[in-house]
Amino acid sequence: MDTLFLSNTNLFRGTTPEEIASMLDCLMAEEKSFKKDEVIYRTGDVIHKIGMVITGSVSIENDDIWGNKSILDKIGSGQVFAETYACAPGEPLMVSVVAAENTVVLFLDVTKTLQPCSSACGHHGKLIRNLLTISSQKNLILSRRIFHTSAKSIRGRLLSYLSYQATREGNREFDIPFNRQQLADYLSVDRSALSNELSKMQQEGLITVHKNHFCIMSDLD
Repeated sequence: MDTLFLSNTNLFRGTTPEEIASMLDCLMAEEKSFKKDEVIYRTGDVIHKIGMVITGSVSIENDDIWGNKSILDKIGSGQVFAETYACAPGEPLMVSVVAAENTVVLFLDVTKTLQPCSSACGHHGKLIRNLLTISSQKNLILSRRIFHTSAKSIRGRLLSYLSYQATREGNREFDIPFNRQQLADYLSVDRSALSNELSKMQQEGLITVHKNHFCIMSDLD
């Protein structure tokens, strides 16, 4: 395991590669590979391990009983997933985690993370603080998605999402982490209707778009 890589992640922020190496056995670290579209965690699973994406990316998805899918988030290299459920013993997952591409995941036993190990290493305190920060940030991400999907119209949802992306990047030109289908799922709209609205917005001179690259040409109002 590349401990130098891990030391640059939010979960292990403030710890050295040497400290991380001493923690991995304690945390029962296990690395697994997944192919694109392979399910990592399924709705209803009861879990106790946090997943960290080493390479690739995963989608956090919600599938209802009628087969409708919504993408709640996309997790990239160095980010973690399933931390909320792993920290809530016995709580079944209400979402699925799916490999968005060929992906390598490092699993960490959360019960070992939240409890001091037998050697009483002082690094766990940093890990717990980092985990709390990550959970808080995830709550903000979910809140933003609720905000983006609160508009009744497809254009309203697009305006909210694109405006946020431009503000976050500090630039009117930016890439988004979703392809067209994933963006439609994230905004809870039909893909064809989304593509049609994007075409209209381009024709009106509001934006230009190529795949996942957007440029805001005029004020989105």
